[in-house]
Amino acid sequence: MQTNLADFIKHTREGEEADAILRACVHCGFCTATCPTYQLLGDELDGPRGRIYLIKQVLEGEPVTAKTQLHLDRCLTCRNCETTCPSGVRYGRLLDIGRKVVEERVQRPLVERVKRKVLVGGLARKAVFKTALRAGQVFRPLLSPALQDKVPRQQAAGVWPTREHARKMLVLEGCAQPAMAPDINAAAARVLDALGVQLIVARKAGCCGALRHHMNQQEAALDDMRRNIDAWWPYVQSGAVEAIVMTASGCGVTVKEYGHLLAHDPAYADKAQRISALTRDLSEVMPQFEPELARRATAKTAGRVAYHPPCTLQHGQQIRGKVEGVLRAVGVDVVLCADSHLCCGSAGSYSLLQPELSLQLRDRKLANLHDTGAGTIVSANVGCSAHLQSGTDKPVMHWIELIDRALN
Repeated sequence: MQTNLADFIKHTREGEEADAILRACVHCGFCTATCPTYQLLGDELDGPRGRIYLIKQVLEGEPVTAKTQLHLDRCLTCRNCETTCPSGVRYGRLLDIGRKVVEERVQRPLVERVKRKVLVGGLARKAVFKTALRAGQVFRPLLSPALQDKVPRQQAAGVWPTREHARKMLVLEGCAQPAMAPDINAAAARVLDALGVQLIVARKAGCCGALRHHMNQQEAALDDMRRNIDAWWPYVQSGAVEAIVMTASGCGVTVKEYGHLLAHDPAYADKAQRISALTRDLSEVMPQFEPELARRATAKTAGRVAYHPPCTLQHGQQIRGKVEGVLRAVGVDVVLCADSHLCCGSAGSYSLLQPELSLQLRDRKLANLHDTGAGTIVSANVGCSAHLQSGTDKPVMHWIELIDRALN
């Protein structure tokens, strides 16, 4: 793709990055075949190739309109297109750059600006989100059906192990997950404890930065990242931990990009690279223990289990097959559904900002999951699990919770 970037961005770090990404695109259109929003809407501008053209025009100085912003907003950032692209176009990064420029040039309506500010302020702050969620759970019967779908039922975390082990790993507590599904990290801690690994929470770590980053508050997102690096660095610098474990793949894909996103910051560039290199999705940690898990498993999971691989895992991190392998090691009959590569429609804040498209994608995904005949659905990201649970009576949980049950 030939480019002629406008002066406002031509010689900037982001301009050079965008230029390289644009030039990699060969217009083949393979990406449209796997784009969820293109499948739903059938509009070229609601597919990756069309959005790439829109971003190219924006960066070349063409007029920017609310329509441009709408087509970029509709993107799930699922990165399915990156998996199918034969040219290796880094679409997700290009989208971040394009959205930032558009956000600076198109003022959103007041109601939308307030909604986005409330979402970021509430979701990214753990204490605020927990308080709001608890209030919603208390008054859940009084809420509309649509709001009830957004408020998961309260869960107990269970016991966090207290034994000391020579092998130690950090785990990100996150912002929404501790309130929505506190048992996920606790279950991971119990399983790893049984395998001789101690899971540690750095209390000053918080939101990974993904929420603010994808809501075009990118400088604030970088501050989230710096705070987490500061919280983890004493453990990393001392060599006390061998990995930083992510139990939410949406957080994992972001933390793995800290090195790139902070490469321009002289105070944090090297630290960020080290943090990203140490970061592992839980599914990358567990395969080494499969023989021991098979030996320790005492409880069989009743019936078939359907696994929904989050986009942030299979496309963002390019991790496939590992969750299924670990589940099979403890005797779980796990299957994938048809079109398992497609997004469920959660996509972080997308389900709140684009509810109509999000629900269509959720219902398509659930129909395919139900067709497997599975009685239980598992995933690897709390947002996906909560979104799917809002549309089904079948239990939806994190896959590590099944492993925890199999060992007890």
